Amino acid sequence: MTVSPASAPNAAVSRRAWQALIVLLAGMFMALLDTTIVNVALPSIQTSLDASEATLSWIISGYALAFGLALIPAGRIGDRIGHKWVFFTGLALFTLASLACGLAQNDLQLIIARVVQGLAGGMFVPAVTAVIQLMFPAASRGKAFAIMGSVIGVSTALGPIVGGLIIEAFGAEEGWRLVFWVNLPIGVVALIAAAVLLPAGTGTASAPGAPASARIDGVGLLLLSAGLVALLVPLIEGQDRGWPLWTYLVLAAGVLLIVAFGAWEVALTKRGSSPLVPPHLFSHPAFTGGVILALVYFAAFTSIFFTISILWQAGLGHTALESGLVSIPFAIGSILGASQSNRLTERLGRTVLVGGVALVTVGLVWVWLVLLLTAPADLTHWILLPPLFIAGLGSGCFIAPNVAFIVATVDPTEAGAASGVIGVMQRVGSAAGIAVVGSVFFGTLVVAGPGADALAAGFTHSATLAMAVSAGLSVVALLLVFLLPKRVEVHGSR
Repeated sequence: MTVSPASAPNAAVSRRAWQALIVLLAGMFMALLDTTIVNVALPSIQTSLDASEATLSWIISGYALAFGLALIPAGRIGDRIGHKWVFFTGLALFTLASLACGLAQNDLQLIIARVVQGLAGGMFVPAVTAVIQLMFPAASRGKAFAIMGSVIGVSTALGPIVGGLIIEAFGAEEGWRLVFWVNLPIGVVALIAAAVLLPAGTGTASAPGAPASARIDGVGLLLLSAGLVALLVPLIEGQDRGWPLWTYLVLAAGVLLIVAFGAWEVALTKRGSSPLVPPHLFSHPAFTGGVILALVYFAAFTSIFFTISILWQAGLGHTALESGLVSIPFAIGSILGASQSNRLTERLGRTVLVGGVALVTVGLVWVWLVLLLTAPADLTHWILLPPLFIAGLGSGCFIAPNVAFIVATVDPTEAGAASGVIGVMQRVGSAAGIAVVGSVFFGTLVVAGPGADALAAGFTHSATLAMAVSAGLSVVALLLVFLLPKRVEVHGSR
């Protein structure tokens, strides 16, 4: 029997394992960079392609939703056939989709390419943690996951700055295309290195005779995907089309599809098969609350830079780089918070999560008050520096350990399934947050007359209302934190 490095407690970590980690994290860097880099390019895309306001929401929400829906089936497929080639295939598709995004000639082509890009990201990201588990023994795994956490923080923080620099250097027309094409050299190099360095491995079951527990719940995935898309389409398209009857009918259909998904999962469990989302997880009230927390929190914080980017450029007339600079305080705070989150969690337990979400809430309410009380001509990135730094600090303290706290609400044997559900809900929350906030922003946008002052006043008013929604969601998230256990081991060694 072959023993993997992870199963040998005292095994030394080879140089090849650390090189493989670089390859894995290069892929993760690309996927997470694309969650934030596009925000500053939205006004340039709108002008270049004459895109609708709904398109701007689809560019962000479509990516996030597709990413989330791919996570669980990709992890299951990796367990069956080996994670190396799932990672390689997903990364190759992501790189090609990035090329297609930059080549798009209209908004429909861009949305389709962006959704494919999200699906590809959701394909290969689960393989990152799986291969780390395979290649690193328990004693070194915590260090590997800590490095991964740093890459997550840096990639999301760099996105707006890199996007702003590219558009500033190459202009709006070509710059937004290069925002997507920045993935191409990284992707090509990572693909070559992945083929050489990642362990081939095999899955735990072969496809033809795989036991039920190893099979993918295709019907469940279809029902869940259709239900979430049916809920998202009216939220994004409704205000742009004047909320016709079909939007309400599609919303109702989305609710029915989600109910049908739940019923199917229960029926599948009773037959002894493996559901996409095990229903018994939700027999733990704290887990249910934690999942709702993940959805609400990600809806709150991922939507704020969508609002600020559009306000800063389309409303106040700033450049993409200036828009990117606004996010620096949040990014610095997030990195600082994440770097101390494990240490603080060991000492304070759940209090660090409560404090983290409280800081985010204070920061977002502060930003809302700034937009409400400050004249558009007086808005500068300096005014937003303190509240965004506070919000970033809280976000860094919360995001790193929160999954461990939610997973701790279920039995250890259910940890893998629980982690997958949480990952999906985080991405669904991001998609829903952008959809709702975008609908509020553009649905209330009225420019009363010609001139820059009227434009700035109209956009600032809408941004204030949109930020109120984000702040309200963060308040709800703060209340939900108290459903989580007070203490949990968060070293990442299991």
